[in-house]
Amino acid sequence: MDWKLEVILLPVTDVDRAKEFYTERVGFHLDVDHRAGDSFRVVQLTPHGSACSISFGIGLGTGEPGSVKGLHLVVDDIEAANAALAARGVETSGIQHFEDGRPSPGPDPNRADFGSYIFFADPDGNTWAVQEVRHGNPDRSVGAGVTTTGHPAVGGGDAFAALSEGHRHELHLHCYRMLASYEEAEDAVQETLLRAWRARQAFDGSGLRPWLYRIATNVCVDVSRRRTRRPIDLASMAEVPWLQPFPDHLLDQRALDEPESAAVERETIELLFLAALQLLPARQRAVLIARDVLGWSATETASLLGTTVAAANSALQRARGTMQQHLPERREEWTMGTAREEELAVLDRFIDAHQRYDAAAALAIAAEDIRVAMPPYPYRFDGLGGLAPLLERAFGEDREGEWVLRPTGANRMPAAVSYLRRPGDSVFRAFKIDVLRVEGGRIREITTFGTVLLPSFGLPPTI
Repeated sequence: MDWKLEVILLPVTDVDRAKEFYTERVGFHLDVDHRAGDSFRVVQLTPHGSACSISFGIGLGTGEPGSVKGLHLVVDDIEAANAALAARGVETSGIQHFEDGRPSPGPDPNRADFGSYIFFADPDGNTWAVQEVRHGNPDRSVGAGVTTTGHPAVGGGDAFAALSEGHRHELHLHCYRMLASYEEAEDAVQETLLRAWRARQAFDGSGLRPWLYRIATNVCVDVSRRRTRRPIDLASMAEVPWLQPFPDHLLDQRALDEPESAAVERETIELLFLAALQLLPARQRAVLIARDVLGWSATETASLLGTTVAAANSALQRARGTMQQHLPERREEWTMGTAREEELAVLDRFIDAHQRYDAAAALAIAAEDIRVAMPPYPYRFDGLGGLAPLLERAFGEDREGEWVLRPTGANRMPAAVSYLRRPGDSVFRAFKIDVLRVEGGRIREITTFGTVLLPSFGLPPTI
């Protein structure tokens, strides 16, 4: 079994300064620059032809800046390397060799392998040595000139990254089903592509897509395990505080970008399904998605999770049993849902009632057992009696301002973005996103979200 050094963490003070030094001046290839808020960032770079990368960033816990000393690079022409570094403005020691243990200027007189050096440091003081190896070392594959950056089926590092990137949309959707959070799914995809790039030498060239799905699933399982709790019931969407909507136009974009992919059906993406999935342990969730959403075989699903077919089938049966307890009894009714025309007509009435501040009209299109939830908040309002105070606050004489609504779609469900203009303000500002579940011409459920994802919906923050 090979044990290959994959990445070395460098402690730096200024991430952008270090990134500029290693890319623009030293000439390393930028593989990844991933941010997750203000507290985490990872930058990975690889010297051309190297099977090992360096990484630095924020929140990586890499020690005191400048404390890494003596990293070694290997080149086959020390003079060309010195000239390239000098041309990019890197201050070096110049070419040196050692005589009786003492450094002397110029290359080794015999140009012996590992006999000629260049030394330099990055802006933080992390130091490097560049060695000349012209003839190779038969005991070390990299020293012998063998550079493995990817399986021949997908080419080198750049080609591998491009092929992996082509699966971003479907991986985002897969991670979203696993996690029910649009933002966490984005981060999971980025982590998936980073892990895949780092492990590209282990890829055997057979089936890039299932290999990426396997990595993505493992990432999502890790994320799920880090959550403090898993909901045990589904009284309302408030039971899943991390739940976020997925814009319909991005579901449509996937079909445009990947014509061979099947359309994203409502029953595999609507909020009720997503929330019910969160009741399952992460591995059961992955099995159910693979079998019942992606249509994978039992063998493919077992491979996805690194388990046996019998174990995968057992997990599937348990997962289906849980889902049946929280979804409509007749699957075909849940699958078909309400006719799209009927849903859009209800959405039009919903928007009209809000813009006219007509509480009676809003109540007229609400089911008697309507539920309103506002994740991540634990609030839940049941029935017409629970809805009425919300309408009074929004429409009454003491309302916060004027409303304008814009129709949109999320999770293959009708939705509306509400804009509020408060007294003294000159513009309407995005206030909330309501996603409606319509049954029998009535609104059965309203799930209200904040506007953090508004850019993903392609809508402006003000109108």
